[in-house]
Amino acid sequence: MNNQEESYFITSEHKVLELDFKEVWRYRDLLGLLVKRDFITFYKQTILGPLWFIIQPLLTTIIYIILFGNIAKIGTDGSPQILFYLSSITIWNYFSESLTKTSSVFTANSGMFGKVYFPRLIMPLSIVTSALMKFAVQFGVFILVFFYYFIFTKSIHPNLWVLFTPVLIFLMAVFALGLGMIFSSLTTKYKDLTFLLAFGIQLFMYLTPVVYPISALPEKYRFLVYANPLSPIFECFRYAYLGTGNFQLSSLLWSSIFIFLILILGTVIFNKVEKSFMDTV
Repeated sequence: MNNQEESYFITSEHKVLELDFKEVWRYRDLLGLLVKRDFITFYKQTILGPLWFIIQPLLTTIIYIILFGNIAKIGTDGSPQILFYLSSITIWNYFSESLTKTSSVFTANSGMFGKVYFPRLIMPLSIVTSALMKFAVQFGVFILVFFYYFIFTKSIHPNLWVLFTPVLIFLMAVFALGLGMIFSSLTTKYKDLTFLLAFGIQLFMYLTPVVYPISALPEKYRFLVYANPLSPIFECFRYAYLGTGNFQLSSLLWSSIFIFLILILGTVIFNKVEKSFMDTV
């Protein structure tokens, strides 16, 4: 009986647009271990542990209701304030966490990269996947509040666009992955970008309809928000579950095209930098 082992060659020569998902699948066990590691190490020294998944969006929602809803008097297109802000916080948290952690892939894991080989794409994919677990818990909280208002009040009007939710989450994951790969590649050489990104994400939140509906903006400034590829995703999400917003399918299509262009650009830069990043990190 012949016992033939598969030959496996490791080389730095590959195309800049190449994403070897077959190789990633071969290392799927490592992907699972990294996701588990991220979950355990982040909360093992906390008293409340995973309960922070629930506490954090609820506290943030309360603060937004006080600051933006009651003090600043920003409207919510007739939607209940708690649902409006909780829906925004839930999906924004997923995007911002995925982008922030992905942007430091090379610098945060240089020790591991320098000792053992595995597809470098595994690391950003593990970050996006582990953040998805946190999103699932927070989305569950949103759904509970959503069903309360849907059953006991007539203030929300969900529609069939709720079935599009997985696509919206996928688009945010792809956008965070693409942008994260760009920044992670650049920060290996330009460390100052780490501080710029921290500030930029906060600014980006206010350029995204997170704490306000697009209808609350003056007409002459709305183009700035419409140019943001996240805006159609947020508007579609709220339109689907709350029945409000300025959602347009054409805007979502443009957003999808832009997001995949960012993913392509991120892939090119990531594949180019991963060959030599250990010399500069």
